[in-house]
Formats: sequence, C-alpha cells, structure tokens
Amino acid sequence: MGTRVIQWATGAIGKTTLRAVLDSPDLDLVGLYVYGDRKAGRDAGSIARRGLTGVVATRDISDIVALDADVVIHTPRLRLDYGEHDDDLCRLLRSGKNVITTAGHHYPAPERAARFAAACAEGGSTLFGVGISPGVIGERLALALTGVSVRLDRVEIDEVLDASAMPDPDFVFNVMGMGSTAPSSLGPLYSELYAETLRFMGDAMGVTFDRIEPDHHHELAAADLPVAAGTIPAGTVVATEWRWHAIVAGLRFITLSIIWTMDPKLPRYAGRDHWTIHVYGKPEVVMSLNLVEPDEPGVRTTAAQYVTAGPVINAIPHVVAAPPGILGFNVFGAWSSR
Repeated sequence: MGTRVIQWATGAIGKTTLRAVLDSPDLDLVGLYVYGDRKAGRDAGSIARRGLTGVVATRDISDIVALDADVVIHTPRLRLDYGEHDDDLCRLLRSGKNVITTAGHHYPAPERAARFAAACAEGGSTLFGVGISPGVIGERLALALTGVSVRLDRVEIDEVLDASAMPDPDFVFNVMGMGSTAPSSLGPLYSELYAETLRFMGDAMGVTFDRIEPDHHHELAAADLPVAAGTIPAGTVVATEWRWHAIVAGLRFITLSIIWTMDPKLPRYAGRDHWTIHVYGKPEVVMSLNLVEPDEPGVRTTAAQYVTAGPVINAIPHVVAAPPGILGFNVFGAWSSR
C-alpha cells in the first residue's frame, strides 16, 4: 500500500492535486472532502475526470476525521478572514493526520503558530504550507539568489499574473476583488498571507524589520471588460497591486509586489515577466521566471495550476517523514547579516 491521502476541496488546484494522487503508483486516495452539495456523493474519479475509484466525496468533516490516512492535501479557497480554516486544520492535525495546505500557513505568526504546534503535538502530526507564492518564489528562489551577494542592499520580487482566464466568479470578484469599488477591504487578508513570506525571508537572513509598510495600487477599467468569470464594469477594479516593503534601518530591504490583472494589454503590465527577482548589491542580479502553458490536447489544466500543485505533491514524502510540528523550508546558503 502506498501513502494514504485525503484530498480536501476540489477547486482548480484541488482537482489538479487529486488527479496527481490518482495517477501516482505511490499514493492511495482514501478520502475526499468537498464544500458543495453538487459534488457530495460523487466518486472521486468522476470529479477528477478519471476512472471510478470507490472513494465517495463527503461534506461531513467527521467522515474525514475518522479515516486512517497519512496526509491531507488541504486546498480550500482563501477567505477574507485569514484564520477561516484554522479550526479545520487543528481538527485534522489533532486526529493524527499530517496536513499540506495551499492556503498559506507556512510561517504563521507566533500566536497562531502556538495553536498549530499544540494540535500537532496532540496528534503527532505535521503541518506544512506550500504553493508557488507563497512557498517557492520568495522562500526558495529569492533566498537562494541572495547567496551570491558579497553585499546585499535590498531584494525586490514582482509577480504579474494575467487572471483574465480564471473562470470562477466567486474567486475573481470576491476573493481577488476584481470588479469592486473598494478592494482595500481585502488588504488584511493578503497582508497576513504575504507577511509570512516577508518574515520567513527576514528570519532566514537574520534581519529584523522595523516594520512592514503597505503600498497598494488598483487600476480601474476604462470600459466594460468581458472576462472568463463575467464582466468587469467600467470604473471598477481591473487590476490589483498588493505591495509591501519590509523596512530595515529606515530603508526598504525587501519589496514584495503581487500584481493581478484582468487586462494584460494595459501598458502598465504588457510584456512583463510572470516573476522577477531583483537582488541589489554586489553583484546586482536579476532572475526572470515565466510559465509556459502545456500543450496537451483535451487537458484543461493550466500552467498556474500545475505550478501550485507540484510543490504539494513533491512535499508528501517529506511531510510524512517529518517529526510533529510546523515544517519549514530548508534554506541553505542564503545571504546572512550574522
């Protein structure tokens, strides 16, 4: 028998991880949790566009908690209250199940970390939060790149995502804030999520921040814009720029910009790389990273879905083997102020 896996939620990322589990000879699906009545009672294979598995989707968390499993792949949607999923995570961890989540939680603030650590201790389980960003771009690639620095002045990370093909209206309009007149209400959600990346990077480099400064910007649609999820009305938000500066000794040391646009042709975004990491110092270094959409006839999975799901699947053996607690990223050779 392979590693016993429970899939939690089957949105775009959840379906991608679910298919990866079903396709792997080393992973055995033993449970499936879904949020909607439309999917409850269906075989996991029919949801994943695979053959029947005998695993039936449930909306009852008690069913999931009662299962004997090695790991839960936790891929719910982010919510405005960043702690929305904390109770579920702790319940899973106390039941003895390791959890890999894509909903942040890779470097929680001390109070929340203490709660998760207590649940891990009670269940003998491990919590690991991962994705591409947060999870790889800042925590792995940017930190690795700082390791070439004789002198490090600052690090800037830009993410520019064309979100126009995202099909889910709830995610686009309510979670991303597109088509809104007041996207600032989402600021606390993304500030908590991405503060984990900034704090992780700072701690890995032995740097103490004076503070983290928000510096957000939103672009408005000049005319009605049809997109996959619906229509962005004229005069409402067509692009969000969530940006934070980690200040050290009064200067910007890390700048993290998360830019999502429903109109990639806007001059402000046209032609920009998906991710750019710019390390200032000696030497000055720039790394660009772009996604290439898969050429797979009949397959609807996007590069963005694969790049988020991949770190989850690859983490499974490491999380299962880890001691109880919150698992962090292994950082080797980053620049250090020490």
